Amino acid sequence: MTANMQRRIDLDGTTQAPAHARETTTSFLAEAERLRGRPASQNTLHAMLLVASELVSNAVRHAPGPCSLCLTLHDKGVLVEVSDTSPVSPRLRAPDTTGRFGGWGLQMVNRLAGELHTVPGPGDGKTVRARLPW
Repeated sequence: MTANMQRRIDLDGTTQAPAHARETTTSFLAEAERLRGRPASQNTLHAMLLVASELVSNAVRHAPGPCSLCLTLHDKGVLVEVSDTSPVSPRLRAPDTTGRFGGWGLQMVNRLAGELHTVPGPGDGKTVRARLPW
């Protein structure tokens, strides 16, 4: 059984936030590997980086103001949570095949995560949660 480990950072909601999310996720995963005594696969590492980065990117793009990233290690995986100031839940939509308008990110997150859902946050915001297997 693995002890739970958690890391939370507040982000300023600027275009630099996804890069900070990736840096935080990278260091969190290195610490999680030491705690577990075994490395995660490259596919797992890449999936977690993509999910954290994409959820923060969506928060920056669609919600005004700051956001936060919380990563929690559990026995079976990692819970990635991004909280922002908008009450509007993200919705899956058909990707724009012309490459101009997006729609790909949440589709990728949905496929990579074993679980993806949104919960109303305190105040007017929300938290998007994605659970990824280890």
